[in-house]
Amino acid sequence: MRLRLHRRAALAALAALGGALGLAAAPAAAQPASIAVRDDRGVEHRFDQPPRRIVTLLPSLTESVWALGGGPKLVGVDRYSNWPAALSALPRLGGLEDARIEAIAALKPDVVLASTSARSLDRLEALGLRVLRLKSETHADVRRTLGLLAQLLGTPDEGERLWSKLEREMDLAARRVPVPLAGQRVYFEIGGGPYAAGTSSFIGQTLARLGLRNVVPAELGPFPKLNPEFVVRAQPDIVMGVQREQAGMAQRPGWGALAAIRDGRRCGFETPQYEMLIRPGPRLGEAAGLIADCLVRLGGK
Repeated sequence: MRLRLHRRAALAALAALGGALGLAAAPAAAQPASIAVRDDRGVEHRFDQPPRRIVTLLPSLTESVWALGGGPKLVGVDRYSNWPAALSALPRLGGLEDARIEAIAALKPDVVLASTSARSLDRLEALGLRVLRLKSETHADVRRTLGLLAQLLGTPDEGERLWSKLEREMDLAARRVPVPLAGQRVYFEIGGGPYAAGTSSFIGQTLARLGLRNVVPAELGPFPKLNPEFVVRAQPDIVMGVQREQAGMAQRPGWGALAAIRDGRRCGFETPQYEMLIRPGPRLGEAAGLIADCLVRLGGK
């Protein structure tokens, strides 16, 4: 997914090593003879063995590889990947529009994981590198991506196991939402606007899981650019976005009259929390919990 943030403040190396001591050594887990995965362009990629050197060029993909146990295989990441903190030692390789092609090639990755919108990476493929293009705009996309990456890492069952964990976390978050807030209409702003999370986006789907309604209809797409007057006309019950923009919202034309602004019915998230919310990856459940935390606070107003 490519989010065109107005102010981009974007954004896995724990691995489980198993082994047992006994009178006889336990047999090693068999690796698949070959791995075949199809990316979201429909291109099939075949590997004789799980990749040992991985470059990720999107924070959500970095976090997904990490959460699936592939952290030690990461050899480089995009400039916005900042979770977990252990990633700080890895080379930074640019972003969607300015990927450092020569630096990536010099790392000799077995595979590069990137967004379907990363057109600048065509040069990598021309150099003979494998580039998997993946899309993560919806919950279904996230589930599919986790399954594909788990298969790529040689641990195919881990993708569905991780998704089941996220489902449980989202369900728990939904149970904490105060009953009086059920059905409240929400505007979730991306960065400082004018983009928003629409009903069809993974953020919009999380809001729906929490029993909320989105003022941005599905037909506008997952992350539409909105006319500045849209929110004034929509009259949301709750406004959500990055904390640094909250103070200035009342100064926007017409926004001072919004009940959500006037009555403080806002969820402003500090940058690390906000980045979690806008990344379609293995922290979806935790992100739902953050929204539920704010709704619990608002429930007392």
